[in-house]
Amino acid sequence: MILPLPRYDREIQVAIASVQAAAQLCEAVRRDRSSQSVQKADASPVTVADFGSQALICEALATAFPFDPIIAEEDASLLQQKAQSGVLEQILVYIREQLPQANTRKVINWINQGNGTIAPRYWTLDPIDGTKGFLRGDQYAIALALIEEGQVKLGILACPALPHPDGETGVLFVAQQGKGATMGQLNGCNPQFLKVRQTDTTRQLQAIESIESAHSDRDRQIALAAALGMTQSPLRMDSQAKYGVVARGDADFYLRIPLATQGDRKENIWDHAAGSIIVTEAGGTVTDLLGKPLDFSQSFKLTKNHGICASHGKFHSQILDAIASI
Repeated sequence: MILPLPRYDREIQVAIASVQAAAQLCEAVRRDRSSQSVQKADASPVTVADFGSQALICEALATAFPFDPIIAEEDASLLQQKAQSGVLEQILVYIREQLPQANTRKVINWINQGNGTIAPRYWTLDPIDGTKGFLRGDQYAIALALIEEGQVKLGILACPALPHPDGETGVLFVAQQGKGATMGQLNGCNPQFLKVRQTDTTRQLQAIESIESAHSDRDRQIALAAALGMTQSPLRMDSQAKYGVVARGDADFYLRIPLATQGDRKENIWDHAAGSIIVTEAGGTVTDLLGKPLDFSQSFKLTKNHGICASHGKFHSQILDAIASI
C-alpha cells in the first residue's frame, strides 16, 4: 500500500526542484556575458534568464499539476517577433542543458503557461525578481508561491547571490503556512528554521529598501526614520531577497510607499507573494500601509491594498502610524 504524501509535500518537492533548476540556468546565463536582453513595452529589461527560468518552472508545474493556473511576469510575445529569433535560440540552448527534448515551439508554450488567471488555487511566479540587479551582478531572486482562496500557502525564494551565514553563496528560503520558514543552502542542504529578530526600541530599527528609487517614496522613508528616532542608515538591495533578509533577522522592516506621482499604484502579486509568507512564517508581520492583509484573490495586482510593510512585528503598528502621520 502506498500512503499519500502529507498535504503540500508534492507541491513543495516540485516547487523546490524547479526553482533550483531555474537558479542553475540563471547563473549559467550570468556567467555568459554574451547572452542577450530586450526591452519590454514599459522599457524594463527582460533577459534570456528571465524567459528560461519561467519556461523551466512552468513546464514542471504544468506537468505535475496540470489543472493549476500559473500567473507569471513574462510572456513569449516578444520572442515571437522575427527580430528576437536570436534571443529565442539562446534560451533554447540553456534550457536544453536540463530538458534535452526542448524545441522553440515547446519553449514558447512553456513560457506562456504563465498567462493564467486568478482561480481558487493558482501559482504565481517571478522568474527573476530584480532583473536590473541580475544584470549588474548584484542580488536577484526566483520567487514562486502557491495561492489558495487568496492566501499564500507556500513560498519558495531562491537567492543565488545572497551570502549564507555558513560562508556559502546562494540561499533557498521555503515557507508553508502554519509550518514555519526555513533557510538553507541553494542546493537544499542544511535548512534551519528562521526567526525574525526583536529590537528593544524604535531607535534600533534597521530598515532595508530597494536600490531602485522609484519603488518607494524615499522622502517619506527619511521622514519616517526621523519620526521613529532611528539611528542606522537603511540597507539597500534588489529583489525579494529583502524579505529573506528580514525573515532571518538582518533587518527589521521593508516598505513600499507609493510615490505621489504614481497615484494609487498597485503592486504585482508575484513581487510579494513568496516573500510575504517567508516573513510571516518566521514570526513577522506583512500588511499594506493601512494595516490590511495582502489580498491575492483579485487579479495580478494587489488591487485591494495600498503599499507594503513587512516587519519583525513588534513595532509594526508604530511604523504604520508614523507613515500615516507624515
